[in-house]
Amino acid sequence: MQDNPPEFKPYVSDDARVPELTWFPVVMGALLGIVFGASSIYLVLKVGLTVSASIPVAVLSITITGLRKTTILENNIVQTTGSAGESLAFAVGLIMPALLLLGFDIDVVRVMTIGVFGGLLGILLMIPLRQAFIVKQHGKLTFPEGRACAEVLIAGEKGGSTASMIFSGFGLGFLYQAGMQVFKLWREEATVPLFAQSAGKVVGLKGASLSMEVNPSLLGVGYIIGPKIASIMVAGGVLAYLVIAPMIVTFGEGLEVPLEPGTKLIRDMESKDIRTFYILYIGAGAVAAGGILSMLKAMPVILGAVFTSFKDLIASRSGGGLSKRRTDTDLPIPLVVLASVILIGLLMAVPQLGLGFGFTGLVGAIMIMVFGFLFVTVASRLTGEIGSSSNPISGMTVATLLLTCLILLVLDGFGWLTINKEIKLTALTVAGVVCIASSNGGSTAQALKTGHLVGATPKSQQIAILVGALTSALVVGLVLLALNEANTTYSKKAVEAYKDVKIDVTDLPKGRVRSGDYAQDQTEYYVLNLGRAETDKALPPGKYLLDDQGTPVYLVDPAVNGSLKQDDQGRDVSKGKFDAPKTVLMQLIIDGILDRRLPWGLVLLGVVIAITLELSGVASLPFAVGVYLPLAASTPIFVGGMIRWMVDRYHRVPEGKEDDSSPSVLLSSGYIAGGAIAAVLISFMNFRKEWLERWDFSSRLGWETKSEELLKAGDAWQSFLYSNGPALGAFGILAIVLLIVGLLPRKRASE
Repeated sequence: MQDNPPEFKPYVSDDARVPELTWFPVVMGALLGIVFGASSIYLVLKVGLTVSASIPVAVLSITITGLRKTTILENNIVQTTGSAGESLAFAVGLIMPALLLLGFDIDVVRVMTIGVFGGLLGILLMIPLRQAFIVKQHGKLTFPEGRACAEVLIAGEKGGSTASMIFSGFGLGFLYQAGMQVFKLWREEATVPLFAQSAGKVVGLKGASLSMEVNPSLLGVGYIIGPKIASIMVAGGVLAYLVIAPMIVTFGEGLEVPLEPGTKLIRDMESKDIRTFYILYIGAGAVAAGGILSMLKAMPVILGAVFTSFKDLIASRSGGGLSKRRTDTDLPIPLVVLASVILIGLLMAVPQLGLGFGFTGLVGAIMIMVFGFLFVTVASRLTGEIGSSSNPISGMTVATLLLTCLILLVLDGFGWLTINKEIKLTALTVAGVVCIASSNGGSTAQALKTGHLVGATPKSQQIAILVGALTSALVVGLVLLALNEANTTYSKKAVEAYKDVKIDVTDLPKGRVRSGDYAQDQTEYYVLNLGRAETDKALPPGKYLLDDQGTPVYLVDPAVNGSLKQDDQGRDVSKGKFDAPKTVLMQLIIDGILDRRLPWGLVLLGVVIAITLELSGVASLPFAVGVYLPLAASTPIFVGGMIRWMVDRYHRVPEGKEDDSSPSVLLSSGYIAGGAIAAVLISFMNFRKEWLERWDFSSRLGWETKSEELLKAGDAWQSFLYSNGPALGAFGILAIVLLIVGLLPRKRASE
């Protein structure tokens, strides 16, 4: 007969009465959540992933709150409040840009409503699960990142933790990004073609090039996610751009007709056209299959989580009365239920979300509640088993979207509703709210586990994370809107071929030019949004500003998944664009299922690639993201992963036992935050391009001229300055600093 396990005792005893939910940690946590939320929205738009910010926030909270006397429970409130920013930013960046691809604006009402209500709903739905997951399963569900946060807070209480590395990394990343994007001291991307002309023949891989975006945030991401995932991601890019793309060029250059879905001959295409017409669909199919396969692999755990959760939930609520101890005090369940119902009702009441109080709205509300509670339960359980960074939120979102679209399609078959553009908005709203709720539910479970270990009051944590979710959602939504608008390109040249087109403008809303070279044009135009599936119109898919006769005056090319590479003055605008790899997947699922049309051949190629990888024992989802992303975005992540591999080998760290609070990890977190925040602020400066031009040293010195032209002019020095050398040199300095910090003795580095 086994002895009963000893009773758990938190670091701060239950009968202790120490300051906890005070104004200073709540405000500080909200500010940190905003900072990491803003950097995370940049990352998810750039490469489709984020990294957990909970440990960096915990370390920062100790250092910043050290400026005044605080308790460990107040520091825990800081990390609890701040933890909402990163998880919410990932979900908002994953879902909301799909509005553009479906023919809608990502206006402030849609972004704010879904972000705020989805984030609050996820926290509320997790509260009834706390007893089941945090208390009853103590010792069984490990919550790796939550436990690490608790260790950081306890070490800080004992005086053994510092955030100097995060501040150093932030400063280096910020200055580096400013030097690259404001002063333009070096290029943002280093590229080497892998083919050349020799005696009239092409030698090498035609249409292939090796490239790297010299970005400090991506270097930090690679270090944190580690060598395995980083290597799998870059392998996807190698397959897409060094194997598939050259094969398309080699076998297709002799074709005399365009190969669908392409619109011009392959021999006339540039590398970006190959990616747009072919690689993106293959990558989207791989991402979809990878997300679904990750869900299927986790299905035994998920089903077990659901059954065990409800069993424990019932047992915890019928166990002869709830504890009145401070460390067992939650927000009242009736209040949680009432608030959840009110949030769902408010979602239905906002007309821009496509729900309403009719039959469609009722179906959507039921799906939000059912799928929301299901996937919040799953996300909370999986966070306890594998951690929040490995939680397959994107896979759950894909599953939600598939189920939602299939249900709507069945209802259309019975004649109970009609599939149209507004129904697509309904599907995206359901998936968006569920995605944000499940992401925030997982981070809430992690924060509550940290509080359980240090002896926090659950009710205080729940109030704090609700405040953090609210403030982060508001700011993250504004950052998304501002990033998109500041980097949107307004082009007159792009619509010159459509001067004879006349569109009925009777029911169209009005808008005007918001940024760029034509910002002085204050005319109110009619706004026409055409989704990617609306190919039967007189204009290609996109957003247009029309005059009173319905003739297009401007093409409004968004920053997220925009297609223009140059503006009307011939300047490169591609660096201000965001690929948002998983966002296109959402549009493909909605249009593919509800419209019953999709370039299935290319999509299925991606599906088969993902299945092949799973059969080979390789995680298909990070590989699929690598297929979708430009190779230039995967290579700096790979460099960061290789530095992590060297550091772990040097310190003889066993696989799976990495220290997420080591100085090098904290420096990487600083790289991410500093580089991303600088990039966000610089993007905002596009509203006043003259500010950027005033500080553009490369323009003053003539470095912006292509190096080939400079060489022909005999100026080898200026040609070098604009070549790959300075870019690789600057990036190499960041990488070497990270390597040196990683190789320092761990005790000395953390003192």
